[in-house]
Amino acid sequence: MDDPAPSLTLAEIRETREMIAPYVSRTPVHDWRGREIEALLAPGTSVNLKLELFQQSGTFKARGALSKMMRLAPDELARGVTAVSAGNHAIATAYAASCLGASAKVVMMGSANPARVAACRALGAEVLMAPDGKTAFEMVEAIARDEGRSFIHPFEGPYTALGTATLGMEWLEQVPDLDAAIIAIGGGGLCGGASAAIKLLKPECLVFGVEPTGSDTMTRSFAQGSPIDHAEVKTIADSLAPPFALPYSFGLCRANVDDLVLVDDDQMRSAMALLFREMKLAVEPAAAAATAALVGPLRERLAGRKVGVLVCGSNIDFDSFERHIRQAQSA
Repeated sequence: MDDPAPSLTLAEIRETREMIAPYVSRTPVHDWRGREIEALLAPGTSVNLKLELFQQSGTFKARGALSKMMRLAPDELARGVTAVSAGNHAIATAYAASCLGASAKVVMMGSANPARVAACRALGAEVLMAPDGKTAFEMVEAIARDEGRSFIHPFEGPYTALGTATLGMEWLEQVPDLDAAIIAIGGGGLCGGASAAIKLLKPECLVFGVEPTGSDTMTRSFAQGSPIDHAEVKTIADSLAPPFALPYSFGLCRANVDDLVLVDDDQMRSAMALLFREMKLAVEPAAAAATAALVGPLRERLAGRKVGVLVCGSNIDFDSFERHIRQAQSA
């Protein structure tokens, strides 16, 4: 790639943090100690969890949606917003719109969990359903064009990245002695922004991105040297299953992520069960990906280090959670 990598500044991140502060939570961190996790780690490794599942709207997504929407001009905000999502970004867009007094019309995949659809509607959004990702993006483009609504992208762009960078800044301020951080990757908006902030504050802190084996979009983009424009996805982690990669988030990740690793669905289910047993957290598969990497492909590489694990969110219904846990127990 000949284009320069995108970059963020600490001043921009701090400005964004102050802007969105009235509507987001400073989520807690927790040093994870327990019989099971200690048996699974290499000797001397310690773990700090960033509990972003306690964020407004249930995931980190509220940060990026607010960062984008609060920079809209008053007339743009008055015309409303639109978004496309399997669930979490749609919920966050609906939440941000409700905070700012704007209307939201979101397009969700037909496969979206009914609980997520209900959450969007409860926040006041109008929800349209699409049979697949390609159709969903076509529908949201038509809404933006025909109704004059501003499109709030699920992961791409500097304002989204500045929102997620506030998470990275917050985490390093809470736990300044981290040696490494593990962050799940979907489209790359979360990992791109958070890793940029981490590297600005502590360049020697390693950052690892995690993808499902059935949705290795960023891994393939790194190997190609540019964003791939089409991805076949098959994973239980629908929050980590973008249909393509895009230049800005790809560039931020490539500039700030030290390495990428893959975990499969069974590893994520096992990590969900582990987080439930030891931490009493009921998380969706995407939020367990970083833990799966910690006790799987990154175990030996992170031996003896203080490792941050991002629990990025949890919008999951009881029936789906129970099904995944039962499968983990029977594996």
